[in-house]
Amino acid sequence: MGNKRIKNIILGVLDNNHGIALFITLWILVLLSVIVGEFCFFMRTEVKMTTNFKEQTEAYYIAYAGVQKAIEALISDKMVAPPGSIYERDGGPADIEEGLAMWRINALLPPVPFAQGSFQVWLDNESGKIDLNSANTKILQMILNGLELDDRIKDIIIDSILDWRDKDSLHHLNGAEDDYYLSLEKPYECKDDDFDSIDELLLVKGVTKELFHGGLKDLVTVSFNPIQNKGGSRRRRISKKGITNKININAASPKMLRVFPFMTEDIIDAIIQYRETQDFFSMADFAEIVGDEVYQGVSGFITFQLSPYYTIKSVGTSGTGNIKDIVNAKIEINRNHPKWHKILAWFDGVKE
Repeated sequence: MGNKRIKNIILGVLDNNHGIALFITLWILVLLSVIVGEFCFFMRTEVKMTTNFKEQTEAYYIAYAGVQKAIEALISDKMVAPPGSIYERDGGPADIEEGLAMWRINALLPPVPFAQGSFQVWLDNESGKIDLNSANTKILQMILNGLELDDRIKDIIIDSILDWRDKDSLHHLNGAEDDYYLSLEKPYECKDDDFDSIDELLLVKGVTKELFHGGLKDLVTVSFNPIQNKGGSRRRRISKKGITNKININAASPKMLRVFPFMTEDIIDAIIQYRETQDFFSMADFAEIVGDEVYQGVSGFITFQLSPYYTIKSVGTSGTGNIKDIVNAKIEINRNHPKWHKILAWFDGVKE
């Protein structure tokens, strides 16, 4: 009996050891499965990240190519050039038939296949805005009338803009000079020189952040030339080339169109619909769309002349179509420059 009991005990211990070994083996297999799963997930994530990075890079350089193609078109006069444009060639507008299908301002151009993807370009010309350094009282009054301001505030802003950019310290009737700006909580001097950027408007008496960001900034521009002085430092000088106190009706945004006298939403829609397929080439074309009353009210503010300053927005799409990137550039077409153009500003990945 004693030997049998001992035998049973030994067999029980062996059985328990087998169970423990099996249990440990199963846990090892589970742990290995988790490790392998995590490794596969990590590798898939790495591959996806690498693929996304590759496609994002491709999309960026496709968008970059779109900007360069647009610059090439502007330099080589492949734009639709209305009569009187600074880009009009001898004998008439340059390459109208060729440009009409591809390069037009204020129109979303069709996607252009490039490499393993495509780019889509939006071209804007600064002639569709008011230049702060050349705008007279009449046109400043017009754009402020469209912003529903008190007449007193309008007079203050207009005179203060004139005081900000003139070279003397004399007040306009409702304007401001050093005595006002130096009395502020955070004092500064009146510039008495041209605007270097539209953001300077925030320093001008009467212009609030709400007014600026609520619409005013979309109606104005500053035409400038970054230049290099002899000391090597950067400074800016305003170029009045091609600047008028009128607005290019082909480049005017819907926001700008709304500030014109007698404009209605129906007329604005008609103008935009017309421009989807063609530009206005004459005042007669414009009058036919807007009618006599509106034409009489706005004709004094209308031009077809282009500015040498352009904004280019290019959206690049990778081959799969899932990844996009955006490049924005502000340029000046300048035939005196070795490259016939200057890059004034460059923004990567900025929608607006």
